[in-house]
Amino acid sequence: PKYGPHQGSFLNIELISEKSAAYWLSSIRQLKKDFPEHIVVASIMCAFIEDDWKELTKLAQEAGPDALELNLSCPHGMGEKGMGLACGQSDHMVKSICSWVKEVATIPFFAKMTPNITDVTSIARAAKEGGATGVTAVNTVSGLMGLTSQGLPWPRVGPGNLTTYGGMSGNAVRPIALRGVSSIANKIPGFPIMATGGADSAATCIQFLHLGAAVVQICSAVQNQDFTVVQDYIMGLKAHLYMQSRTDLREWDHQQPPLKGPLLQTGTLPKFGPFLQKRWKLEQDDLCSAVSSVTSATTQETIHKEQSTTVPSVNDIIGKALHHISNYTHLDNTAQKVAAVNDDMCINCGKCMMTCNDSGYQAIRFDAHTHQPFITDDCTGCTLCVSVCPIPDCITMVPRTTPHILKRGIPLGEPQLPTD
Repeated sequence: PKYGPHQGSFLNIELISEKSAAYWLSSIRQLKKDFPEHIVVASIMCAFIEDDWKELTKLAQEAGPDALELNLSCPHGMGEKGMGLACGQSDHMVKSICSWVKEVATIPFFAKMTPNITDVTSIARAAKEGGATGVTAVNTVSGLMGLTSQGLPWPRVGPGNLTTYGGMSGNAVRPIALRGVSSIANKIPGFPIMATGGADSAATCIQFLHLGAAVVQICSAVQNQDFTVVQDYIMGLKAHLYMQSRTDLREWDHQQPPLKGPLLQTGTLPKFGPFLQKRWKLEQDDLCSAVSSVTSATTQETIHKEQSTTVPSVNDIIGKALHHISNYTHLDNTAQKVAAVNDDMCINCGKCMMTCNDSGYQAIRFDAHTHQPFITDDCTGCTLCVSVCPIPDCITMVPRTTPHILKRGIPLGEPQLPTD
């Protein structure tokens, strides 16, 4: 939405604070006095001037923060003034700035990475070579908010109704941030990473941890609500770690239990007329069977709980997923899967057929009598139907059991147009 709560992302053109450096230094001192056990990170930024970076570093660390963050990536306003993004897109500048700070810093410092670059790992490597303790990945993504139907920008400033490119944050940035964090962690093993960019739940924070980040920063999620979300995420992380110690809970996807029971394929009884009575009878039989299975497994599940392992720590899950990130050429294109619709969960909305018909491979048809979708052998496993289905787990991907026959449209080696 453009207005109201629960924004998917934000885009801002606000520049640096109007408050003075003295104000922020005083605030840091007060924060450390009021919360001595909490970590305070001071963010500093200036142009590509050695004396300015060294002076600001000294002033900031004298205020008592636990670490510094070098803003080398602000994508709006500051770039035109030779700061932020203007520095963060240059390996040479990043390495030089980090080396200047290193000369006078007595506390850890992290260089904040920009996503507005082809290869964020080259900038991260430059920061490491310059002596940075680690990096923060990533800052906001440069973008344009939008226009009204009259062609006027929003936000617009002054009598000329001018706007500029701003920085987009929130969960729309998360795929970019996940890529940045994972690529840095894989290419520069052991280099500390603070992750930021779309962490809006405990589940998404855990994703960043799995991809190599040791710390996760929260901003847009607080703007959507308030600081209470932080405790929500901490509780969610604790719950996840505990569940990993339980053999009966570790297969849950956060708060979503694994899908159990048989996958009811399409082409079964429809949900109308006399067929509905037969469906209800079958569902009743299935439920009775499921209750019997659960009862017989209760003793075994109790044993599993007693055999629970030690609760893992946060450090145990950092980087857990990195070995799953690979090059496209390493993917097995023979391990094909196709879509399967759970007829018992399907609400007959038709989204899967519409998207497959107009944007996919025309591999989904609707049965004229049952009104149920069914998958043809033309399915290539693109997962587009899974993406648009409004019912979780209604469509799943299962191994292909039929030969995959390539349909090139025009056979290889044949002319594009008839020759006669």
